[in-house]
Amino acid sequence: MASRRAIAPAEEVPEETTHLVTLREAESGEEREAILVRSDGDVHAWLNYCQHYTHIAIDKGSGAEMRGGELICENHGAYFESDSGLCTFGPCEGAYLNRVSVAVEDGTVYLTDDDYEFLRAGPIETDDADRGSTSNYKF
Repeated sequence: MASRRAIAPAEEVPEETTHLVTLREAESGEEREAILVRSDGDVHAWLNYCQHYTHIAIDKGSGAEMRGGELICENHGAYFESDSGLCTFGPCEGAYLNRVSVAVEDGTVYLTDDDYEFLRAGPIETDDADRGSTSNYKF
């Protein structure tokens, strides 16, 4: 069973954008960004990259664009359902964002995914690339 690790107060996950956090992959030790998004009163978490070009961040550091409850990749115009991660429109239609397991309990969002360790709120600290560019790489 996954261990619970607090990553954010649920109230910090906004209704119309995302909350960005940095995780570490357990297997590789590499840092990854994830986004928390609220949908129908629940909180979901996804790795922070588009499925069209996986080096493109959906949340570039100031919250992802959303429309009609869907996350938008500003670089490609892809739309992703915030609760399922399904791409409903764009060049990666039919693909899914990579889920990170979380649970909300007593007003706190917990990381319950044993594949990741919570490091901090916000982006990867060593990432000084132009996050708005389509040519920046996120490994």
